[in-house]
Amino acid sequence: MIVKFSKKKNVLVYGAGEAGRQLVNSLENNTEFKVVGFLDDNKKLHKKVSLNQKIYPSSDLEKLIVSKDISLVFLAIPSIGRVKRNQIIKKLNKFKLIVKTLPSISEIIDGRVTISDIKDLNIDDLLNREKVEPDILLLNKNINKKTIIVTGAGGSIGSELCRQIIKLNPYRLLLLELNEFALYKIYEELKTFDKNKKIIPLLVDSQDQAKLEIIFETFKVDTVYHTAAYKHVPLVEENICAGVKNNVFSTLAIAKASIIKKVSNLVLISSDKAVRPTNIMGASKRLAELCMQGIYEYNKDIKTNFSIVRFGNVLESSGSVIPKFKKQIIEGGPVTLTHKDVTRYFMTITEASQLVIQAGAMSKNAEVFVLDMGPRIKILDLIKKMINLLGFTVKDNKNPSGDIEIKIIGLRPGEKLYEELLIGDNPQKTHHSKIQKISDPFIPYSQLKLDLKNLENLINRNKAVEVKKLIEKLLKSYKSNSEIVDHIYSQQITSVR
Repeated sequence: MIVKFSKKKNVLVYGAGEAGRQLVNSLENNTEFKVVGFLDDNKKLHKKVSLNQKIYPSSDLEKLIVSKDISLVFLAIPSIGRVKRNQIIKKLNKFKLIVKTLPSISEIIDGRVTISDIKDLNIDDLLNREKVEPDILLLNKNINKKTIIVTGAGGSIGSELCRQIIKLNPYRLLLLELNEFALYKIYEELKTFDKNKKIIPLLVDSQDQAKLEIIFETFKVDTVYHTAAYKHVPLVEENICAGVKNNVFSTLAIAKASIIKKVSNLVLISSDKAVRPTNIMGASKRLAELCMQGIYEYNKDIKTNFSIVRFGNVLESSGSVIPKFKKQIIEGGPVTLTHKDVTRYFMTITEASQLVIQAGAMSKNAEVFVLDMGPRIKILDLIKKMINLLGFTVKDNKNPSGDIEIKIIGLRPGEKLYEELLIGDNPQKTHHSKIQKISDPFIPYSQLKLDLKNLENLINRNKAVEVKKLIEKLLKSYKSNSEIVDHIYSQQITSVR
């Protein structure tokens, strides 16, 4: 019998430092990859040999791709910053290459780099700013040796928040989640961090105030992070009453229970879509903010520190389009984009979670905190980079023989071309150079609570049109840009006809 061996893929390792050398050593007997040289930007290393591999300047890349049949580059420079890495990636993007990377230095625990450490390039490497480093004192303030609750603990933000919290030595971490499978997944994962940690999974609806009060009192809760929310813009637009009920009334229940049981700190996770919203999701998050601010002012002797943290899109979260783009590219396209000019703010899920913790530690008076997220990113440019980094080329009028087409499909109901983080123009500095504090106008709770009661009644009767009208009355900044696409309402209209 003749055994056929598939041809090894020729690889260049970008970075001739310690990480690069360890990687080359680990690839020595690999059956899939064959290292044929180093790339490095250090002129002193050029033309030298390390581990029998010549070190080339990156300016030789185009020639090397042809002469050595290169289709893969492994980035082995884990200690450089994001901006420098971005510059290198931009260089590699000019060629039809698959780029893979090593973890950052902080992720390489034992100091050894192996083939198993190689992974697809993270999209967060494309953010054109340095990673926001956390303030350790702020991270620890409301968590270390305290009892913490995270609502929506199985969601993308909630689960990452739990991962960050468990590293900060809480006395006890309670996971509140309504989705059984999501709760199981994060609970099983967190147990592997430290078997001695007190981690308690609770299947609870965050709208159930009575149950929340029991939990807060039973476990003597110190800090609550409220992440539970419906956040997918088109889905919430198509399910108006469910979206508003979950996002607004869970916040109301959490806030009331926190005040009654004298919880020390409550942090609400909000969104840039709450600023001048054009969709129900954003409007419901802004109304949740108003509930927090209104209740805080209404209760004069309140013992709980309230805070609201507002940020943009989180890379690779459950509501992000990035995983969808990746899947479309891998499947051969087309990649669907709503508009060629659409832009968004982006941050990594780790940065977002650390911001939540730090902002909560600075709060005193139900302030809104926002992160300096750098400039908005044009989604069209991001897609093109993703296509290139996965080893493909863009198919368009300039390159009709390219691999992946980008198809413009039009804005979805409620979607904006760009998002904002500020309602006013008066951000104030905080102790953290990358976190700003803002004081947005709010509605006194004595006025708001009657409208909230009416809103609850309308939701329970599934009056989608009336719900939307009442929110428009409450939020002068809410300007819907679409007709109602709620499924139950649409079916009722059709049945009447």
